[in-house]
Amino acid sequence: MPRPPDLAKRRELLERIYDYVVRNGLSGLSLRPLAEELGTSDRMLLYYFGTKERLIAEVLAMDDRRPMPRVRDRLKTAGPPEDAAGMRRLMEEVWQLFTDPDLRASFPLHLEVMSDSLLHPERYGPVLKDIVAQWTDLLTSALLGTGVPEDRARSHATLLVGAIFGLLLAPLTNGRWDDATAAYHDLLDCLEPAWRAAR
Repeated sequence: MPRPPDLAKRRELLERIYDYVVRNGLSGLSLRPLAEELGTSDRMLLYYFGTKERLIAEVLAMDDRRPMPRVRDRLKTAGPPEDAAGMRRLMEEVWQLFTDPDLRASFPLHLEVMSDSLLHPERYGPVLKDIVAQWTDLLTSALLGTGVPEDRARSHATLLVGAIFGLLLAPLTNGRWDDATAAYHDLLDCLEPAWRAAR
């Protein structure tokens, strides 16, 4: 009977692989140079993770700074927003999570996987489609709780998700995070009156 994997060793490898791919990206990533960097072998990486794609998926999933699980935890703890002001606060928190300096270093990696999932779905599956759908569903549900009609809730959630991902791209290249934040707040200024009117 084969010996079961050492879970502590597996976790340590995941953490070190995460640091490596954040520094180097996924383009051209192969297991042999990665294993050499980690002081192990490509056979050992396959033993612990099965495939390179599964390894990358687990690396991304272990990042507990990701906004989605943190927003879900927040909604479970504090409850969903009850009115337009609460929805505004939630969306400001979402933006703060996405623009947290600690998350910025890993965001290019997440974008690389999302775009690669469009070009090569056999590698990582429909990652981008799933992420957009999860955020849209979550924000639609939050808006419905504030009294926004279903069609408008879905439309506003779609707008917010598109705006967040779109507004993150420019400051990743030019560093002008204040401009992106101001633009996002302008969007919330436009949407909040409609949320108030729904009550």
